[in-house]
Amino acid sequence: MEIHFLGAAETVTGSKYFLKSQQHQFLVDCGLFQGIKKLRQLNWQYLPLEIKKLEAIFLTHGHLDHVGYLPKLVKMGFKGYIFGTEPTLKIAEIILLDSAKIQEEEAAQANKEGYSKHSPAEPLYTIDDAKEAIAMFKSVPEGEWIDYSSEARFRFLTVGHIIGACSVQLELENKKLVFSGDIGRDDDLLMFAPKKPDSADILFVESTYGDRLHKEENVEQVLTDLVLKTVKENGTLIIPSFAVERAQTIMYLLWKLSEEGTIPKIPMFLDSPMGAGVLKVFEKYEEWHKLDKMEVYKMVESFHVVQEYRETWEVIDMEGPKVVIAGSGMLTGGRVLTYLKQLLKKDSTNVLLVGYQAEGTRGRYLLEGAKEIKIYGKYIPVNASIYSCNSLSAHGDQEDILNWMNKIKDAPEKVFIVHGEVKAADEMRRKIKDVYGWTATIPELYQIVEV
Repeated sequence: MEIHFLGAAETVTGSKYFLKSQQHQFLVDCGLFQGIKKLRQLNWQYLPLEIKKLEAIFLTHGHLDHVGYLPKLVKMGFKGYIFGTEPTLKIAEIILLDSAKIQEEEAAQANKEGYSKHSPAEPLYTIDDAKEAIAMFKSVPEGEWIDYSSEARFRFLTVGHIIGACSVQLELENKKLVFSGDIGRDDDLLMFAPKKPDSADILFVESTYGDRLHKEENVEQVLTDLVLKTVKENGTLIIPSFAVERAQTIMYLLWKLSEEGTIPKIPMFLDSPMGAGVLKVFEKYEEWHKLDKMEVYKMVESFHVVQEYRETWEVIDMEGPKVVIAGSGMLTGGRVLTYLKQLLKKDSTNVLLVGYQAEGTRGRYLLEGAKEIKIYGKYIPVNASIYSCNSLSAHGDQEDILNWMNKIKDAPEKVFIVHGEVKAADEMRRKIKDVYGWTATIPELYQIVEV
């Protein structure tokens, strides 16, 4: 059996793991590369596999770096099943349609304003392409073994992180392959603790935060201080946020602080078409998270959910202090860029970064103290105050990742460290050796391993 590392190898984005056995050809995750230009360009390059022979894709969860390449793959001729838990597929549908819409809009804007090197600029895929991929979705229950054929079976085990997220266990050629996906936190505010595998012959472990522990931050105090500062300055608190789980966590905390009277009741907005869709997923699949129906209802009622793009400009022009949660979390696209383009230059603006910022993203540049960032072909001066809070991350830290493996009784034959930048992956490799005595390797992009 061959394992092809087609993404998330020595980087966090673009998760794709191709499995080629004597009987089957599968893909685990099908993500989009994000971040630095060198990575983004990979989305446009030839994918080294025979698409028409690919039978099925197994999705660990619905984030763009795990599902965002699906429409492109379908456009290239993929005709098989796309498996995932029901909430994962609902999230993936929302994210893919949003991604396609953003790409169409950005291509149109680039052509209109002439800042693209390509003439004409084209989207990687269209809304119609995304709809074709969504039509191939097939939901499966969490925790149950599913027989794919007489030689292969699989199951999904919840792993926290975001709603619907799971690790994937795949039995193929008498070997048990376990893909961690993105491991959530043991003490997450909204998600349940990850379920742990009890065995693995071939183990794939993410390492997003493999080199660090999350700071012990008082998140409620951070939010309180920034809201009070924003009120005092009569400004805007902008919280760029991933639409799935992160936005809901922030909404929950701000609603709770407002209900308690810890912060004043100022206008609060969720400006994310995806985020609005995800709220409905939270309402429908309450067994996947810790909030009850009444909490979700009250939380939603405390925010104005912006629907139309014209409302975005109304919020920007609105006088008085306000809080805006808008996508995307790493500032790679979406409505948040409109806010930043207009408000970053104001010293009454506060920006709170609340998640992982991949190398080469605007979020990473702000985090590292950039004095200006490029938005829609123009450089915008940064006079706003920039803050970060990793305690809201949906990713488990080094300790959470190590804990996820602690029920595996026998040492796996092979352990691959994936989904992490080089430093984080290498530190996770060393910790696994120290804690479990297992030898792990860090595959390179496009490397092929035989097992």
